[in-house]
Amino acid sequence: MSVLGVGGVFVKSNDPEVSKAWYRDVLGMELSDYGEFEFRHGEAAARYGDGARTIFARFKADTEYFQPSTQPFMINLLVDDLDALLERIKAHGVELIGEPESHDYGRFAWIMDPDGMKIELWESVEL
Repeated sequence: MSVLGVGGVFVKSNDPEVSKAWYRDVLGMELSDYGEFEFRHGEAAARYGDGARTIFARFKADTEYFQPSTQPFMINLLVDDLDALLERIKAHGVELIGEPESHDYGRFAWIMDPDGMKIELWESVEL
């Protein structure tokens, strides 16, 4: 028996319809017939090989990494074209938190969603 991965992330929202519309409009995510967002692993694996992964990590309770959010968690979204997504985000008037960063394992940028949750955008590299 083993855990194979994250099967879903379920988040409370003061206004789920507004939040879903924001993710659809600002990030270009498509709602499924069930009113949720699905990520099919095959496309990410085809593009990034072993670079397509889901990280489950624990941080100390006093970490500042999730700031300015006061939520106890942050979502990292794997994206295929960070530059194009940043232009889309800018067109919707959403401000970045800090400056985008590049590392040997990918490029990153951060924004806040309408519920005050920090979103980390990650363009992976093929491993």
